[in-house]
Amino acid sequence: MKNSFVPFSAFALVIGSLSTPAFAYLDGATGSMLIQAVIGGVAAAGMFGRHFISKAKNAVSTVFRKDGTRRDS
Repeated sequence: MKNSFVPFSAFALVIGSLSTPAFAYLDGATGSMLIQAVIGGVAAAGMFGRHFISKAKNAVSTVFRKDGTRRDS
């Protein structure tokens, strides 16, 4: 198992040395779109997390409620 690392790393080294420069750049609009996508992803993850935590709290409080009724929010 540990000997399989050597051929893969040698292959990656050969492929990496054969690549040519891309001569690519990121202009202002592309950078702005990337920043906007990152901010949107963070906001979506926060809203998903808030929703998931709310559902988990509701499920736990329903299980541990003394009178057995369910509280819908």
